[in-house]
Amino acid sequence: MKTLMVSASLLLCFTVLWLSGKEMSVEKEELTIKDMKLKISFGDTELTATLYDNPTSRDLTSMLPITTELEDYASNEKIFYPERKLTKDGAPGGYEPSKGDITYYAPWGDVAIFYKDFSYSSGLIALGRIENNGIEKLRSVGSQLVTFELIEE
Repeated sequence: MKTLMVSASLLLCFTVLWLSGKEMSVEKEELTIKDMKLKISFGDTELTATLYDNPTSRDLTSMLPITTELEDYASNEKIFYPERKLTKDGAPGGYEPSKGDITYYAPWGDVAIFYKDFSYSSGLIALGRIENNGIEKLRSVGSQLVTFELIEE
């Protein structure tokens, strides 16, 4: 009987580890880059970002170009609200953003561009990343209009 319980416990442990590995591979797949480039422009400044190939990013690109003002939120990120909520299809439960990450916060329906590292947040979906340290320029944007558009190659 003891051998049976040990065997069942080991089987359960291996199953949990296997399933955990499956979840991690799904998150890594989401961050696969497929050469979708985003131009972010304000004043005389143009920044470039790479968008990840996932349903939420593709939904955002269907609304481009977007011209809007960015709001500073919590001295950590710049945010704006697209005209409608984006899809969450296939999205993981959350994300731990780093400086330069472009994300979507599904519970509120806003796009958040982080200019500081932040902790894991449930409902946060990675959309892409600003290139070449351009986040420092975006961080200083005040109440001017910012345009987001796909770069045609």
